[in-house]
Amino acid sequence: MGSMSIFHWIILLPLLGVFIVPVAKIFQRAGWSPWLCLLTLVPGVSLVMLWIFAFARWPAVDDKTPAA
Repeated sequence: MGSMSIFHWIILLPLLGVFIVPVAKIFQRAGWSPWLCLLTLVPGVSLVMLWIFAFARWPAVDDKTPAA
């Protein structure tokens, strides 16, 4: 009763992909490592990462010089 069947995995893996891929792309565009998206799978850490991400320096945005 406590084990996951193949049907659970068939549903779980695409849902993880739907969540992980966009988060990785957002991290990458902000200049952070896309591997940080794996931390969002840990309950509680995802909320902390959201706050850190919102208020941290974004290398991809901060390093751009305005066109003159």
